[in-house]
Amino acid sequence: MTLLKNLFAAVVLLLSVVMISCQSGAEEARDEARESLTQTEGAAAASQVSSTPAAQPSSVAAESDAPVGPTTVMKFEHMDYEFGTVKEGEKVSHTYKFTNTGDEPLIISSAKGSCGCTVPKWPSEPIAPGATGVIDVVFDSKGKPGKQAKRVTVNANTVPAQTFLNISGTVEKAADAPN
Repeated sequence: MTLLKNLFAAVVLLLSVVMISCQSGAEEARDEARESLTQTEGAAAASQVSSTPAAQPSSVAAESDAPVGPTTVMKFEHMDYEFGTVKEGEKVSHTYKFTNTGDEPLIISSAKGSCGCTVPKWPSEPIAPGATGVIDVVFDSKGKPGKQAKRVTVNANTVPAQTFLNISGTVEKAADAPN
């Protein structure tokens, strides 16, 4: 009977050691999970704050994404173009020239006109530091009589992430257009 009691005590002791060992491993895993969750929550909170419209400057649209990775500097020869007076139905084209004056490749992720009548075309390849590029903009005056002021929003890996190009002028109503 004593042998059986000693064997039982040894088994209980062995199980106790195994359980303590498992609990210690579980506690370590639980602590690692907590730390990871805390970091993830912090990143999520930071992301939420930076994407909140109130946190964005008023000139930056809420839909814009902050640049990911290195940023650079985009310098335009001019950002405003006045096309004067055109007849309704004419298309006005203008080329905005820029230089990457920063130290990283310039990547234009998108360019969008303020309405469907203003269509930009931009380089899809990165622009090396010191190199130049162009954004071509076409404004279609069809159905747009009167003073016109259109904007193209350029999103790139720059600070700020958005740059605004303006095209404006006057469209004379076509003679055959109804009043």
